[in-house]
Amino acid sequence: MNRSWKLYTIQDFISRGEAELKTGPFGTQLHASDYVKSGTPVINVRNIGFGDIKEEKLEFVSDETVNRLLSHLLVPNDIVFGRKGAVERHAFIKEKTAGWFQGSDCLRLRLKSPSADPRFVSYCLLTEDHQQWMKNQCSHAATMASLNQDIISRISLHLPSLPTQRKIAAILSAYDDLIENNTRRIKILEEMAQALYREWFVRFRFPGHEKVRMVDSPLGRIAEGWEVKKLFDVAEVTYGHPFKSRLFTEEPTGSPVIRIRDINNNKTETFTNEHVSKKYFVENGDIIVGMDGDFYAGKWAGGKAYLNQRVVRFRPKKGLSRYYLYLALMAPIALLDSTITGTTVAHLSDKDLRAINLTIPESSICKTAKDILDPIFDFEIKLNIKNSNLRRTRDLLLPKLISGELNVETLGIKIGNMNS
Repeated sequence: MNRSWKLYTIQDFISRGEAELKTGPFGTQLHASDYVKSGTPVINVRNIGFGDIKEEKLEFVSDETVNRLLSHLLVPNDIVFGRKGAVERHAFIKEKTAGWFQGSDCLRLRLKSPSADPRFVSYCLLTEDHQQWMKNQCSHAATMASLNQDIISRISLHLPSLPTQRKIAAILSAYDDLIENNTRRIKILEEMAQALYREWFVRFRFPGHEKVRMVDSPLGRIAEGWEVKKLFDVAEVTYGHPFKSRLFTEEPTGSPVIRIRDINNNKTETFTNEHVSKKYFVENGDIIVGMDGDFYAGKWAGGKAYLNQRVVRFRPKKGLSRYYLYLALMAPIALLDSTITGTTVAHLSDKDLRAINLTIPESSICKTAKDILDPIFDFEIKLNIKNSNLRRTRDLLLPKLISGELNVETLGIKIGNMNS
């Protein structure tokens, strides 16, 4: 660590009135009945990533609830922590997520110090040393790690001058901006594919539909010449291998293993030296679904890795489009997600998957859809791979910049608005 940098704790800023910690609204303030289908998004623990926000499965509250609990609205540069579970994570609030609502299971840090740039502090919280410290502080032999205001107040920060903090944040933000731009492009591509799927295969307004009559099927009215088939008849389905968890390591040695938590990140954090059949390999472009908890589905773009148990891989058969298979799976998987319950978490079974029926178009429409959808699918994979490479480079730079090992003080870096 650069010796010229100063050591602070969050409590130092709080004591000087330069920081504020706030716990999310308690159960007596925010009830289940306060959640609505649309309104102001709420950031809960499951939405907190590593410096970013996971927008899947967002919940919402009404304007009436917001007005009643205005102090829990988030503003740019807020840092949000989860109180339970993934305590090493946090979300940094940018302009586009300002005005969102702090969930009951979250803690908010608001820095107003002339000595600390909130964006730089957010990057400090992404270092492995800090994340391990958080895990150690929050475990206490409990079944689920728990975070409170006292622990956050004891977080220590080595800070250079404010201009240097902003230069470092600008360098790292440049990578994040590229990642965010690629993510927006991926979202646009997904929306294009979904729009075509809805038009052709839900509303049945495919090319030439005017000359095709509708007939009854087990899934309702479908176009004549189309078929309803079992999932296992149109897709190769492979369940993960039951790796010995005691042999898992977080060190990048051996082969990477995809666990449920890795599906949305396209990044494996677990490795093993176990040698198993290549049939468990997952490659870029494979469709994978986690079978416990929230049944997340993903288009894998994290490189070759083994499939862990309770993660299932799907590959289309007989010339079926990969994107068509992915989109056709979403409705039954979402239905199962909403209806299956277990003792503590929902479990997707082989029986559940074997009961899934899919509508398969006749061959000419199937080929036309494949010719349109698969290039979109491939481009999404390429963009996701680019994002993985950008994250890897950023993560290599992060500890060197945050520690002062790489000196940026003399660099002429333009510092713009980093809160967008």
